[in-house]
Amino acid sequence: MNHLLKNKKLASRENSVLNRLDWITVALYIACVVVGWLNIYAAVYNPEQPISIFNFDTNSGKQLVFAGFAVFIIIAILVIDYRFWETFAFFIYGFVLLLLIAVLFLGANIKGSHSWFRIGPIGFQPAEVAKMATALAIAKYLSTPGTNLTRFKDQLNVGIFMLIPMILIRISDETGQALVIVGLLLMLYREGLPGIYPLIIIVAATLLVLSLTVETLNIAIGLAIVGALVIFFLPRYQRNRKTYTAMGLIYVGCISMVLATDFIINDVLAPHQRSRIEVLIDPNSHKRGAGWNVIQSKIAIGSGGIFGKGFLQGTQTKFDFVPEQSTDFIFCTVGEEHGFMGSILVIGLLIGLILRLIILAERQRIKFARVYGYGVISIFFFHFLVNIGMTIGLMPVIGIPLPFFSYGGSSLWSFTILLFIFLKLDAQRSQIMSRV
Repeated sequence: MNHLLKNKKLASRENSVLNRLDWITVALYIACVVVGWLNIYAAVYNPEQPISIFNFDTNSGKQLVFAGFAVFIIIAILVIDYRFWETFAFFIYGFVLLLLIAVLFLGANIKGSHSWFRIGPIGFQPAEVAKMATALAIAKYLSTPGTNLTRFKDQLNVGIFMLIPMILIRISDETGQALVIVGLLLMLYREGLPGIYPLIIIVAATLLVLSLTVETLNIAIGLAIVGALVIFFLPRYQRNRKTYTAMGLIYVGCISMVLATDFIINDVLAPHQRSRIEVLIDPNSHKRGAGWNVIQSKIAIGSGGIFGKGFLQGTQTKFDFVPEQSTDFIFCTVGEEHGFMGSILVIGLLIGLILRLIILAERQRIKFARVYGYGVISIFFFHFLVNIGMTIGLMPVIGIPLPFFSYGGSSLWSFTILLFIFLKLDAQRSQIMSRV
């Protein structure tokens, strides 16, 4: 009898979620949160009035509280049955859409963005969880038997899933958070979306930037030369009327995009959005305005050298030269105080996390878990690429946080939820397999 009880306890221990959890990913998550917390403290540290890192009146103290709540969120996700997320994916998506609508009427206006619910000292931004809800809904839809992203009908339906939250978030004046959802195209490409769609977006963005720096006639000539070279190097049997027609339509489309740039820049984009694009091309064009953040951020990072000035020894960050230094521009604190080596460490942690998630996504046994996993990867990668890119002047400043590093409860909690839902699904691969 004792032998049977012992075997039963052993089997129960082996089936524990904690035993099947991917602890490499958990370790990377903890490392990112801890390093981020230390840099948040460094960003607001005042050497003339030193305050404890645990002081709850400071950003570092508040971030510690947010991290404590994140632990409860993790426990809740691990306790909830893994089938909950697939079964109620559409309901979660619908509920978040209602929150995005409600915040337009009931939300507080913070820094020009009407996208926050305020409950006492706590702020909550529905746009943060909208990314998770959209990834769940798309994963649920694509895991339905018979769906195929090579068909226009399914492409259109997935596009609607993405477009609705993007529009609602954009109405609340959160352009950056809306653009994050576009990053899900990486996941869709992995699941069979024709490459023409990501290519169109890349070409359109490139032409938009070129149109601001190069004369329209020169662009038209350049495109004509590129088209002629493509046709010249095609095999002779492919040089036919159909190919010439396709190339002509592509050329007309590109020229139309170039000609429409003036309208887009001056009549579609808001003044602050227009200035951000101009700053991307020439940071000195708005030295005292939109370009200030980027210029000061680059100075801070460059001043760090190879090994940095040392923890709490930064000067650019200490004297508020860099606005939003504990949120959107937290990476410049890393660069100034820890230099090139510290920056490489932070980038390595985030890239390591993303690569580990790719490994986990590829080993999933059902489509829902794999698609959702790549949704998480896409969102993390977009935040990582754009946030660090904008601090060094390679991306427009659109105000999105660096995952697990930037200050903020909504940000930390939303990334935690995104990650641990996937880790819960990954931990249940053996049970999931029995359903296949």
